[in-house]
Amino acid sequence: MDRDSPNQYPHVVSDLVQVSALDEAAKPRNFNAIFRSEFDYVWNSLRRLGVPERDLEDLTHDVFFRVYERFADYDAARPVRPWLFGFSFRVASDYRRRFSNQREVLTAASEASDPAPTALDRMVTAEAMSLAQAALSGIEMDRRAVFILHEIDGCSVPEIANTLELPLNTTYSRLRVARDEFRAALHRERLRRGER
Repeated sequence: MDRDSPNQYPHVVSDLVQVSALDEAAKPRNFNAIFRSEFDYVWNSLRRLGVPERDLEDLTHDVFFRVYERFADYDAARPVRPWLFGFSFRVASDYRRRFSNQREVLTAASEASDPAPTALDRMVTAEAMSLAQAALSGIEMDRRAVFILHEIDGCSVPEIANTLELPLNTTYSRLRVARDEFRAALHRERLRRGER
């Protein structure tokens, strides 16, 4: 298996992936354009990194505040999403450290429900996303970041190493371990749900 090929888990992860095919000519060149075009990407990245729904809006704005402060460092010749993910990862990590001693008990009533009419395809998609999110939450944060960037966002391992400021071999190692953890977490979650 090529360890640098994205999307090894299309049957589960594909529902988490946003369309990222930005034409080179359409790449955002200023902060306002990046904010408008990538807000959903940052929101979803934070969600994948384990930020609870109630804090997503605030932390997404925190990410863009940090991006704004460092916008002069942005190299428009490079893809914007790995750069934004680096900010998202640091904000999510800071958030988890701040609240690491707090425990929250979620009940069925505290989970967000979709007010739209339920159709079979929406239900299947929601179940796949729930399964993938549960499996992702079982991966340690540093490895989860590498996994998300590679398997969901389709970034190359060298690009991830650069974004997260890691040695290349460490990045490959984290990706390998995260893949193993993801498979194991999927298996456990499917068993817990009574699936095969």
